[in-house]
Amino acid sequence: MEIIIKPVITEKMTGLGDKLGRYAFIVRKNANKLQIKKAIQELYGVEVEAVNTMNISGKNRSRFTKTGVITGRTASYKKAIVTLAKGETIDFYSNI
Repeated sequence: MEIIIKPVITEKMTGLGDKLGRYAFIVRKNANKLQIKKAIQELYGVEVEAVNTMNISGKNRSRFTKTGVITGRTASYKKAIVTLAKGETIDFYSNI
């Protein structure tokens, strides 16, 4: 089973990666910190110092259409912020 779903590539996370060596990933909801650490080390070949996780709950959304108001909910997910050892980096754009 694949633990890491996708990396979070935003302006804020790019800044944290450059400054502090922290990178964010969307991960499976049932993954723990040890599994995430092992998966990152195997996938990117870097030394992981710390893993912080957070569960992001879904938000209520509504939109107005010709037929009336449609209400729904966005999906919830788990996000992991990984701190790498000093001098280590992950290049997400190397294979483009």
